[in-house]
Amino acid sequence: MTSSRDSLSFPRRSARTQRFTLGAPRAFSVSPDGERVVFVRSSSGTDRSHGLWVLDLGGAGGAGAPAERLAADPRALLAGAEEELSAEERARRERSREGSGGIVGYAVDGAVELAAFALSGRLFVAELRAGTAGELPVPGPVVDPRPSPDGRYVAYAAGGALRVTGTDPGSAAGGDRALAEPEAEGVSYGLAEFAASEEMSRSRGFWWAPSSDRLLVARVDERPVRRWWIADPAHPERAPHAVAYPAAGTPNAEVGLFLVDLAGARTEVVWDRAAFPYLARVHWSGDGAPLLLVQARDQRTQAYLEVDPESGATREVRREEDPAWLELFTGVPARTPDGRLVRIADEGGARVLAVGERARTDGTLHVRAVLDVGAEDVLISASAGEAAEASEIGEIHVYRVGIGGSGGAERVSEGAGVHGAVRSGAVTVLSSARPDVPGSVARVLRDGKTVAEVASYAQTPPLAAGVRLVEAGARRIPCAVLLPSGWSEGDGPLPVLLDPYGGPHGQRVVAAHNPYLTSRWFAEQGFAVIVADGRGMPGRSPAWEKSVSRDFAGTLDDQIEALHGLAGRFPLDLGRVAVRGWSYGGYLAALAALRRPDVFHAAVVGAPVTDWRLYDTHYTERYLGHPDEEPAVYAANSLVTDEGLSGAVEPARPMLIVHGLADDNVVMAHTLRLSSALLAAGRPHEVLPLSGVTHMTPQEQVAENLLLLQVDFLRRALGLG
Repeated sequence: MTSSRDSLSFPRRSARTQRFTLGAPRAFSVSPDGERVVFVRSSSGTDRSHGLWVLDLGGAGGAGAPAERLAADPRALLAGAEEELSAEERARRERSREGSGGIVGYAVDGAVELAAFALSGRLFVAELRAGTAGELPVPGPVVDPRPSPDGRYVAYAAGGALRVTGTDPGSAAGGDRALAEPEAEGVSYGLAEFAASEEMSRSRGFWWAPSSDRLLVARVDERPVRRWWIADPAHPERAPHAVAYPAAGTPNAEVGLFLVDLAGARTEVVWDRAAFPYLARVHWSGDGAPLLLVQARDQRTQAYLEVDPESGATREVRREEDPAWLELFTGVPARTPDGRLVRIADEGGARVLAVGERARTDGTLHVRAVLDVGAEDVLISASAGEAAEASEIGEIHVYRVGIGGSGGAERVSEGAGVHGAVRSGAVTVLSSARPDVPGSVARVLRDGKTVAEVASYAQTPPLAAGVRLVEAGARRIPCAVLLPSGWSEGDGPLPVLLDPYGGPHGQRVVAAHNPYLTSRWFAEQGFAVIVADGRGMPGRSPAWEKSVSRDFAGTLDDQIEALHGLAGRFPLDLGRVAVRGWSYGGYLAALAALRRPDVFHAAVVGAPVTDWRLYDTHYTERYLGHPDEEPAVYAANSLVTDEGLSGAVEPARPMLIVHGLADDNVVMAHTLRLSSALLAAGRPHEVLPLSGVTHMTPQEQVAENLLLLQVDFLRRALGLG
């Protein structure tokens, strides 16, 4: 008998399960005593509400059997009420592309015995040993609560202020109080500004001292930032809401930093903010004075600063420069237990791990992130880089890199796949996704040996990815190729659908199963689907990434090279080629239809950036420079300027342009300006506005029908039956 779940279409199931991620464990923390692993997970593959879980490992020696328990149930804590999000929390989730609910984020104390989290703007804490959870009554709406390392306090942002409360309301330290309050409208303490959370991967705005007696607190002044207005045309009775959006070439928020003690006394942290306006990273551990990583606006120069925690004065410990730009990485800067600076740097044409003054890896690895710093080694995420074999396409592994003596890198993860890890002491949680197995597996290792596996409740997709990972063209462009499962050689060549992201940092060709599920569904509609990662993608070399400097339009050449390079190896009908993409991929799809109609015959253009002057400062200026200084670069890479449209050639190819009206990242103005330009030029196109949809793709029925509409459009545009 067929279940109702099995009878649902793949698009509906993909939307309902959030691409088959619901029910999978994530956001791991490991206690330093090796007894607990904390994580969030929903109760099923369709449950959007995540709970906080603890995996007890049976003591430091692992004497008992590992066992899971629910430490905090959001439904019980809210007494069954629906979750209500504040504007600040909605913005945080949009910046992190978080579409689920419940406990989607939490923070722990130093011993991983206390967790703090927000639900419906209220503050909750969970005693992870005892297994109890409850609310701390404080003013709200609460955003980003974080316990002090000693577990006695919780700091949080609310109403533009940074506040602190004791975790024991009955103690003398239990009273709630504001440590830093905004002086004016547009000023806030303890929250990350738009550019930091959207582009720098810095979602935090405050950091506890290891001694738990003070904090580093960011002050954000958004008054210089221009306001944009996001309206909902489907509800004309509602007023538009303002967004402080720092478009390329316009003022950023002014970001400062203060040392604030628990009595509210504060000391400003001083550095040359005119030369280095971007506060990119903050690190404060017990291994030395606080570290800052600050960047120049053009991101070609950055400085590592050490902060005097008493005076707020800073000392530059290292400066880096690059003629293109300098990357930001997860997990650095950091310190070793003996106080040496840990960073990731581009040296000798490779991306290496550097500890103190010495590189600890060579060109055989392309370092991507620092996962943990120990006394004897650093745990990193890395790819094989330029030296990678064709069989290693898309693989990301975990390595231990020795930091004493001759060092050396030892691979921790095994088998083809995309691997990540969280470690504390002898316990590591190793997460692995593989190309031939759905989902991912999280194993708990103690001293390198598996002691437990964290259960996943995620649904198994109804489609197998069935992907082939290959290289194409003279540039050895990594590609994923998917053919219909029922195709045979006698069926002849297939219409082609390129399905890229194509822009810097958006790697799509990975050695994992689930990232290809939507591409697989399109293949089952009768297409040969190609996903290609051209220049600008991470995981290969600094030169490969930075070759897109000042030339976004050139990324189209790599898609064409991949297509033509694969044509002799796969059944591709080059007379029927379409392209689809979202965000940068939408830009690339429109570019393909306008500039290369000799290659592409139709395009699905999702949430495209069409005029780079309308996109944010930190991203756009990194790659294209400042628009006032390099206007010709912006014109050449635009789809709607006179120079951008002048690159359009005949014949005109049909485009379906899709955009969410509530998008505050790539605003609807991009699509409206493109549509106006296309109309003026007499070029065929269709526009599909999505009411209430942000930059994240919509859910359930809308998501399902959106995929079906794309297939219908592609069939019509390519003349398919």
